[in-house]
Amino acid sequence: MEEGRPKSGVARRADGYTPVLGLFDEPGERPSMAARAGTVFDQPEPEELIELTVVVPARNEEVCLGACLESLVSQSEEIFELGKDWELVVVDDRSTDKTAEIARGFAGVTVMEAGNLEPAWTGKTNAIWTAARKARGRWLLFTDADTVHEPGNLRRAMHEALRHKVGMLSYSPRQMVSGLSQRSLMPLVFCELALAYPPAKVSDPNQRIAAANGQFLLVEREAYRRLGGHASVADKVLEDVELAFLAKRRKVGLRFRYAADAVATRMYRSTTAMVEGWTKNLALLFDNALALAVWRALDFGLLLGLPVLTVLLWNARFAAHSLEWLGAGWVMALLWVRTVVRFYARVAKSNFPFADCALAPLGLPLFVVLLYRSWFQHRVLKRVSWKGRSYGV
Repeated sequence: MEEGRPKSGVARRADGYTPVLGLFDEPGERPSMAARAGTVFDQPEPEELIELTVVVPARNEEVCLGACLESLVSQSEEIFELGKDWELVVVDDRSTDKTAEIARGFAGVTVMEAGNLEPAWTGKTNAIWTAARKARGRWLLFTDADTVHEPGNLRRAMHEALRHKVGMLSYSPRQMVSGLSQRSLMPLVFCELALAYPPAKVSDPNQRIAAANGQFLLVEREAYRRLGGHASVADKVLEDVELAFLAKRRKVGLRFRYAADAVATRMYRSTTAMVEGWTKNLALLFDNALALAVWRALDFGLLLGLPVLTVLLWNARFAAHSLEWLGAGWVMALLWVRTVVRFYARVAKSNFPFADCALAPLGLPLFVVLLYRSWFQHRVLKRVSWKGRSYGV
């Protein structure tokens, strides 16, 4: 081997930066992909890379953007200085409220206007792509405007990705909810997500299952280049999950976990927004959305119907064969208890507090309706809406 040449075969930059993907040491393991117009492959590299670029796409986020930026800007310190060691970019996606004004009120924050929305692009992928092509960071973090970050989580996340030798790290944030509809529905959705996308399997390179959460998606620069950036998922409504599948297929290394210690989010500020959001996503997250709706409808029927049947049987104690009816009532009661225990054990996987999980049975009818509604819009109408825009699917 030539003296001074990295063993991985990945060239070291003049500034000393060696991509995480240099960890693939075997010759030929690095995929060869031709540059394509409009992707990161044909973009010139900055003369000097900084440690991190944080990109926050925002469309009419005046209610929550301030708290997000405050939690990010506050992580600037002497050894990790905003504007010197890392950059924070807010991409205003044609907002009609004070989103851009709020972003400009934070020192050190760069505000960009999203590029023109071309056909076959979603608003979010277009906004992110506007900033990603100009990013100067060795790592790129894509995070939503409705997130709040714990102190120090940016540096810890980069260290975690390096420690686990992955090119993509994604966190599932702690969910903040309010109101009966959110508190009863959200645990149902997230327990199904936990069962469909177990983090241990998602993080296992030998498993085909893949998932990521666009609320916190950290990607190493070379990994992002290999994936083709957000241009490779330009038309995808669930661009984060699609990028995760690309990460698995192209072997850049993927780690996914629940991260209440790092980031929190309030996804929806109203029931209307929640209905629109889950209608857009559920059929994409669950291939069996219609079957899942049937099973959850059955759960609701059992949770509601078994107690009623139990009472009816107990009230038949003065009729003929009353002892038999009483015994049947106790059987129904035991079946109901078993159903409750099984249901709670399932919902508890959502990582929501006990009180919210206890309210989950009340959210079953809405969950069933949203599953069907999402299936119908995706499979029949083949069109969904989000934040004033309509997308073909």
